[in-house]
Amino acid sequence: MDILELVDRLEELFNESRAVPFTHNVIVDEDRMLDIIDQMRITIPDEVRKARQLLNQKERVLAQAKEEAQRTIQLAQERREQMIQRDAIVQEAEARAKEILAQAREDAEAIRREADDYALQKLQELELALARMTAEVQNGIQALQQTQAAAEPPPDAPSPDA
Repeated sequence: MDILELVDRLEELFNESRAVPFTHNVIVDEDRMLDIIDQMRITIPDEVRKARQLLNQKERVLAQAKEEAQRTIQLAQERREQMIQRDAIVQEAEARAKEILAQAREDAEAIRREADDYALQKLQELELALARMTAEVQNGIQALQQTQAAAEPPPDAPSPDA
């Protein structure tokens, strides 16, 4: 039985009691009243114990909730830090990639210039070699023409067969 029922029974007992004329007093059945009071003495510690248990349970639940909230906050902060670090790493990687691409472009341009310079140099060397060969060929042709001209009789000279 809970305490409220006992209070209701005590009030009912009071309401059922006879009033003493010309006073605010009532005549109460002593045995019933003492029985209710005894039951109250028994019930009140149980109610208090239950209330304490509820308070303790409430405190435990609040403590657990606070602990869970702290863990959630900690996890959120850790995640935020990870995301910041990842973002920083991504930005650093992008910057590094841009540097690498710029360096690769510079290297490719330098290699292209070197290849063009090499090709120009080789073509110029080939041009000189061809010019020398052309000069040698022309000298050879002239020498042969001179040799042939010296060996041929002049056109108005009589031929040796005649």
